Amino acid sequence: MATTRASKQELLRGRAAASLVTAQAVSEARGTTAHRLVVLDDDPTGTQSVGDLPVLMEWSEADLHWALGTGAPAVYVMTNTRSLAPETAAARNREVATNALRAAAQLGVEIDFVSRSDSTLRGHYPLEPDVLREALSEHGIDVDGVIIVPAFGDAGRITVNGIHYAGSEADGFVPVGETEFARDASFGYNASDLREWVEEKSEGRHRSSDVAMISLDDLRSDPEAVSSVLEGLTNAAPVVVDIVEESDLRELSLAILKAERAGKRFIHRVGPPFVRALIGQDLLSPLSAEEVDQIRSGGEGENAHAGIIVVGSHVEMTTRQLNVLRDRRQPTELEIEVPTVLGSERNQHLSELIARAVDALGSGNVVIRTSRTLVTGDDPDASLHIARTVSDAVVEVVQRILESSPPRFVVAKGGITSSDVASRGLGITRAIVRGPMLPGIVSLWEPSVGPARGIPYIVFAGNVGDDQALADVVDKLAQ
Repeated sequence: MATTRASKQELLRGRAAASLVTAQAVSEARGTTAHRLVVLDDDPTGTQSVGDLPVLMEWSEADLHWALGTGAPAVYVMTNTRSLAPETAAARNREVATNALRAAAQLGVEIDFVSRSDSTLRGHYPLEPDVLREALSEHGIDVDGVIIVPAFGDAGRITVNGIHYAGSEADGFVPVGETEFARDASFGYNASDLREWVEEKSEGRHRSSDVAMISLDDLRSDPEAVSSVLEGLTNAAPVVVDIVEESDLRELSLAILKAERAGKRFIHRVGPPFVRALIGQDLLSPLSAEEVDQIRSGGEGENAHAGIIVVGSHVEMTTRQLNVLRDRRQPTELEIEVPTVLGSERNQHLSELIARAVDALGSGNVVIRTSRTLVTGDDPDASLHIARTVSDAVVEVVQRILESSPPRFVVAKGGITSSDVASRGLGITRAIVRGPMLPGIVSLWEPSVGPARGIPYIVFAGNVGDDQALADVVDKLAQ
């Protein structure tokens, strides 16, 4: 497939310059009356842009009461719905929303929902915002607009003139519909223009010509025009927003807060950095090796010598990062063979692999990876079933290694992999995201309770970072 690359300079030529809105300005605009955010994250990688916020792997009313009771401006609920069939994803969103609204009522706080999804447009849209709207409606709350902001500048996803791009300043930017992400077996699409993408994914329910848009020029130089768009939304109308950098997100946040004070209610369908901007949190510096070591103190990972890196992602970027890690640190590599896992020799294969992993941890880091050839089904549901079966095998391997030899750290590469390793492999139910391992990306969770307490857990999306990123993170963890 031929691709059209453009430099950032070319994309921004003739457009208004970015403003200098600070995180403090947004925080002050929020004051003490702004709604708390309940972030339903369809895989765990959405936490990579924030720090010091509670994370839930389970979503009972009691869990949400605990998280909201911390007073944090946002709480994350790891729904992992990107790995689920549509019907199951809908039911899970409904359950989280219902329990969150009940917990909020008990605490006397107002909440808004953020449907956090992939910055390359993969996931259950419009299903998830639709379900959240229904849940709010059942509690007497009418939603005026669905704000669609997939941009993630730290990872090279930007939106200009309605067109969403993936790339980098070094290599240029490609319309996202021309990338490998658009060919995803479960969530593929054709459109790069977000208005056309909304029409495509809603199967014509929302025509592209009817989708509202906030342009970069308006965002940067005409706040009244932005307010007019937001305050004019009714009946959960979708609006897409041009975003290139953090100050653009902060300008949007100020406009959203103004519209909310005027009585508007929104659901947000967004990429990772949106929450950081809307709660007025500044960009966080990457955690140091010393800060990581403090998390181990008194915990299961304190006396361990080496860690495990679990690689489930199949995107090209992950493969390149794995190659660099292999060259730089020479870890022991063990492969979960997908065809074998799908067959009758599964149990023997996994038992042998686990024994080898436990033995290897005595002398160095261990990479546990699924075979690099992606196995898919005949349709999206079949592909999701295969992905879940493989993920079950990954979970069992991590679970049994933890029982035998707690590691110094765990890195999980890939969204579905990260969620399942956290909740089922390590038994994490509640955690605090402490911050990023690299500038703006790759989050570290500190498990609050359970068998992985004191083991730094690194959530590493498959599609972020440069070729050196995985090896750089492991270098810091190994210190």
